[in-house]
Amino acid sequence: MILNSRHFICFLVLLYPMNGNVLNKTEWKENVILVDADYVDKVAFDLIVNFERMIGRRIPQADMAKWLECIALDGGMKYPTTSTQPTEPVQQTQVILLHQKQQMDNFQPSALADVDGKAFSGPLGEFLISCVPVEEMVTAEDLFIDSMQIICNSGDVKRVMVIPDADHIYNKVRAGLRHADDNKHITVFSMQPMEGGNYRQEILGYSLMAALGIRAEEIKN
Repeated sequence: MILNSRHFICFLVLLYPMNGNVLNKTEWKENVILVDADYVDKVAFDLIVNFERMIGRRIPQADMAKWLECIALDGGMKYPTTSTQPTEPVQQTQVILLHQKQQMDNFQPSALADVDGKAFSGPLGEFLISCVPVEEMVTAEDLFIDSMQIICNSGDVKRVMVIPDADHIYNKVRAGLRHADDNKHITVFSMQPMEGGNYRQEILGYSLMAALGIRAEEIKN
């Protein structure tokens, strides 16, 4: 199976196991994207419905790989510089998809089992994907906040991109990041500007529109 994207050239099985224990890893990559997958899928659905009415054409499922690259760019990641050193390590980004549903209906690929433990390569390097289900003993809200704090407290992590259900838990996200290391580059994504904290904010809709193939000229008056 390959990711449906013009920009990414390979889809490969990782050499280490990915499961619910990923949050207890002692080693993290420098770049981490933490996603409430159910929330993002719902937002993608709302955008599809609204923009199909607005621009009068069918909008396909969001390209998962392209969306993650857009999130990384909005989170401040840069394209690696061209190097003549073949041994220079590839830039890597860990993606943690927290979920209750078994698939993201409005994304391609959709089935989370198909992307768990996989990776794709592109201009920004490798993106390593883990899908972590919400177990019965914890709420989705608590799992997200706990995961966010585990990641932000890791000395290995330098850049964190956080995509929560901002409509419901934004205040807890802001409180949870209050004591984050000032040296961490943290970006929180939401659909509209929110009351600030000690982190950057970006609008989630822009990356989703790009992944859905919605062009700026289509929505201009």
